[in-house]
Amino acid sequence: MTAPYLDDPRAGASAGKPAPRAAASLAERAPGMPCVPGAPHRRVAGFERVCERHGALLEATLPLLGRDWQQGRIVLGEDGRFACPPGGRRADMVEIDLAHGSPPALAALSETRVALSYDPAAPEAARPAMLAAAARGGWPVAGDEASLALLTLAERIASSDIPVLLEGPTGTGKEVLARFVHNRSSRAAGPFVAVNCAAMPEAMLEGLLFGHRKGAFTGAGEAREGLFRAADGGTLLLDEIGELPLALQAKLLRALQEGEVLPLGATQPVRVDVRIVAATNRDLAAEAAAGRFREDLLYRLNVFPLGLAPLRERRGDIGPLAFAMLLRHAPGRAGRAGGGPAWIEAEALALLETHGWPGNVRELENVIRRAFLLAGEAHAIAAEHIVFDRAVRAVVAGSAEPGTAGNPEAGSPPGPAHASDARSLSQVAFESEARAILAALDSHGGHRARTAASLGISERTLRYRLASMRESGLLAAGGEA
Repeated sequence: MTAPYLDDPRAGASAGKPAPRAAASLAERAPGMPCVPGAPHRRVAGFERVCERHGALLEATLPLLGRDWQQGRIVLGEDGRFACPPGGRRADMVEIDLAHGSPPALAALSETRVALSYDPAAPEAARPAMLAAAARGGWPVAGDEASLALLTLAERIASSDIPVLLEGPTGTGKEVLARFVHNRSSRAAGPFVAVNCAAMPEAMLEGLLFGHRKGAFTGAGEAREGLFRAADGGTLLLDEIGELPLALQAKLLRALQEGEVLPLGATQPVRVDVRIVAATNRDLAAEAAAGRFREDLLYRLNVFPLGLAPLRERRGDIGPLAFAMLLRHAPGRAGRAGGGPAWIEAEALALLETHGWPGNVRELENVIRRAFLLAGEAHAIAAEHIVFDRAVRAVVAGSAEPGTAGNPEAGSPPGPAHASDARSLSQVAFESEARAILAALDSHGGHRARTAASLGISERTLRYRLASMRESGLLAAGGEA
């Protein structure tokens, strides 16, 4: 007979019956693990019911989940049966339907329900899939010890209102972490507004951030409140903060210090209550030393920096991220007959974990989407479906591939994407332009203003070109250029 849920009025203590022996034995032989009475995991709805059959998987997974933002959100069940938590379900609840079965499968049945079937003899193999399911809804996906420690620290910082500076290479998930800080703060009910400081023309950026009055400049046919006021009561993410022009850095500093903004064309400042989260892939201390970033603004933003490591240094995140992307790009299809892959084989995961990931999480998503298409109607993504991105362009022929230098494990295995060394005309043009920029920088001692003038472009355009070169691996991140 199937054990009833613990919070069912007919079950366990309510009926004067002892707890199931399997769960008690698990608690006795594994003190401190999820089934121990009083542990926070017991508050997860339906946990006691599934503990008997899925205890090994839960022991391997639940200690890695955040106490409230994951353990408090998930509802565990079997055969489509889920307990209703006391007081009703939260709006962000995620139901995870667990089952023993072969072959294993992970399926997104809806936005709020995931089905996970796995081999009970190998629960560790299902841990990445379980971590991905528990992060459903846009929450961070993590399985690496360093990432889990970072999320714990970020959650503590979120409870305050201090500015946060997120540092890390492009594509490591800085915006996801910024949203996590917002969602775990007292401002979670307020707006979260993100702006890329490198993606807007300088002439428009000031009005976009601080707003403007009608007629403040040519074309200002109506007043705009600006992103600071749009984020009032919430969080404003300033992505690529290192690209913010110096003149706007001064206005940003005042907004942080005084809690007010002055729209273009206005004579009176407007009070705003905004938490700033800034993100950068640059070394802002080096930028400040070179005169490209205000030192006083750096100190104002750098109250508590959080550094995101490259994906190659977070091997424990690769499996859960891969399964999360499988769920994202196969919603409503995975696990159904003829619906495409519903699992990632161990050999494919091992291959992913040995790659250098110069493109970080964005590159991983490309690889998983490509593997999904290559797998076709196969039940699982196998090693032969893993095809890594073409090697990034190199300025000097024969130079090492970014992410592989000094790391023999980082190289990609030969595959269809590496079959040809032919380069397109756009690649040749890009490399030629890069050589010209680097030569001009060298001749002007790294001085950007003189370099831009000699090339006949604006300094901001030069910054765009340099940022593109960094992302393509043609220029070391944080370098003088």
